This record gives sequence, C-alpha cells and structure tokens, in this order.
Amino acid sequence: MLSVTEAFAITQKHLLDLGTESVALDAAPGRILRETIRADRDFPPFDRVAMDGIAIAFGAFSAGQRPFRVAGMQRAGQPRQTNPATDTCLEAMTGAMLPFGTDTIIRYEDLTLTDGLATIAIDDVQPGQNIHRQSTDRRAGDELILPGTRLRPADVAVAASVGKPTLIVSALPRIALVSTGDELVDVDTQPLPYQIRRSNTYLLRAALQTMGLSATLHHLPDDEPVLEAGLAELLATNDILILSGGVSAGKADFVPDTLARLGVMRQFHQVNQRPGKPLWFGTVGQQKTVFALPGNPVSTVVCFCRYLKPYLRAMLGQTPAPPQYAQLATPVTFRPPVTYFSAVSLQTDAAGGWLATPLPSSGSADFANLLTADAFAELPAESSEFRAGEPVLVWEL
Repeated sequence: MLSVTEAFAITQKHLLDLGTESVALDAAPGRILRETIRADRDFPPFDRVAMDGIAIAFGAFSAGQRPFRVAGMQRAGQPRQTNPATDTCLEAMTGAMLPFGTDTIIRYEDLTLTDGLATIAIDDVQPGQNIHRQSTDRRAGDELILPGTRLRPADVAVAASVGKPTLIVSALPRIALVSTGDELVDVDTQPLPYQIRRSNTYLLRAALQTMGLSATLHHLPDDEPVLEAGLAELLATNDILILSGGVSAGKADFVPDTLARLGVMRQFHQVNQRPGKPLWFGTVGQQKTVFALPGNPVSTVVCFCRYLKPYLRAMLGQTPAPPQYAQLATPVTFRPPVTYFSAVSLQTDAAGGWLATPLPSSGSADFANLLTADAFAELPAESSEFRAGEPVLVWEL
C-alpha cells in the first residue's frame, strides 16, 4: 500500500494545465497571477510632501531664521512650484511635489501662521524631514508582484497604480462535486430513520470557495447504470471530479469499477493512513483528474487538506505554501503502523510558535468535533508514540 508521501507525489505528477486568461482588475481578487508586475516609474515618482505644512530651505532655518513670508502654495496634483527666495516659504499639501528651492517640511502644528507670515515655533528641525523621497520605495522596472501570487486587495491596488487595467491569471477549472449513496438525502429533506443529510459536498464546496474556486453539486445513487451514466456526463463537462463515498470494499461501492469502465486510469487506490485509507485517484490523459474520497466526513476533510488543496494550488501555479509545524501539547500513542491524522486545536505559545492539542474523536464519522479543530496533525507511520513538545506537521482546515 502506498505511503502518504508516495500518494501525494503521484497527485503532483498529474497536474492539469488549463492555461491562462486575462481578467479585469475588479475580477482579479483571489485569482492566481501568471505574469510579473513591474513598477512603470519610481515609487514615489517625485520627492513627495509627507505632511501638510510649509516648505522651506533648511539653510535659512539653520542660520537662525524663524519667520518666513508665505509666497504661495504647492498643492497635490499641481506642477512643481518654485520658492522665490530663501526667506520665503510655500504652503505645501500632503502628496504634493516638493517645491524647487526647498528641502524641508515644517508641519502646521509646529508653526504659527498670521497675516501671510509663517513662524516656526520649534527648534528641533531636521533637514529633509517630512519628505518621502523619490524612488525610496521602489525604482522603475523593479518587480512588484510575482507570478504565483494569490491576488489580495493590496496587490490589485499596486497593479492599478502601475497602469494595469487587466491581469493575466490562471484559468479556473470546472469542478463537479459528487456524493454517492442511497442513505443520503438533501439538506432540506427530513431524513427517515435510516437516512442522513448530505453534508460532504457542501463542506467541499465551502472549502473550494475559500480558494476562490466554484463547483457544482451532484448526487448519484448506488445503482451502477445510473452511476455510470451520471459520471460519464460529468466527465464530459468538467476538468476535475471530486467524489465522496463508494470507494471502500463494500458490495455497494461501485465507484472504482465504474470509473474504470469510463476510461479513467487509476493512479492509486488506498493509502496507508487513517482516516482516509480508501482514497482513489485517477486521470483521463492529461485533460481530467478524478479524486474519489471516502464517504466518512472526517476522512473527506483529511484528504482535501492533505491532497486536494495542495493539488489545486500547484495546478493553478500558486506559490507553494511552506510546511507548517506545531509542537504537541499532549502525548499521543497510536499503535497501527499507519500515518495518523489527528484533529487538533492550535494555540500560540510564549515563543510565538504553535501548540497543537489533539481533540477527542469517536472515529472518522465524528465531524462535529471539527467545529473546534484548526488543523490536522500528521503523525508518521514510522512511530507509534509521540511526546508532548514533539514537532509535527500540521495541515490547516
């Protein structure tokens, strides 16, 4: 049986390449950038006044002058003005160009302004103060945003500031989420004693939405002809299928054989882990991928966090997330030689790191305990006892 590391590596070898598309700035948040955004000019593009006040020549101040006759005003959005003499000043507004003949800004709070005369009321004045010098942030041609960035509001603002009304981003996959099983009814239905409401596909769609992805929801019964017809239609119209249920060893688990008949090449089935052992992964050439997840909800979440989320990030060209570790707050003992995923809550320790507290669980069907979980701790199969304080890899929910 494959290890978690081996199974993960196989999924990463079969990333879809859906290409790129150009989107307007207002549609860019959450998308994955696929071009380099560079400064088209210096940041800031000129010596910029950083505080409302007056612009003076510091040499006059250092020579003892305190009153300055106001000779005009330099506003933001106005061409650069000139201070006519060393004993004069210009009122200058935040965001304006620094006037010619000046090199220091005195705040209004630090002077008196009466009858056209500005008198400096403080002695602690530094040359060049309250000026945001040209190119101190970035120079023209500098890289500002790199490919692989998931675009945030600040990224959109920077792109706008360099004159990019559209951005090249990764094209989004068409994703179908499919639940299977005769015991499942929809969320608005009162279940009979032997039924439960569907929740896994809602969980998966919500998880995809946090990644900026959308998906359609579908349900298929445990009936092979109906299952085959439904999956054939979904394969024809989607890039990625994510199934929940029907992949274990039960007599009604028809998904693996049905996918094989539809031409989906199995890349692996079953991983040496708990929960989530029945995970199935397959491909249709280089055009489509299928993840068939176990139906127990905790297994579904584990497989999404450990395999699907990294797969989608890599497929979209997003910069890889660095591994995250936490120290176990309490010891854990787990005897079977499998990789064990323990739901944990995370707290910050005194040093600013994470402490992971394992949460009690009655099994992979107990998804109510995920309400207080922040992540899964991955406990390797090579060990059976894990000490308090031991660092472990964590996968955030």
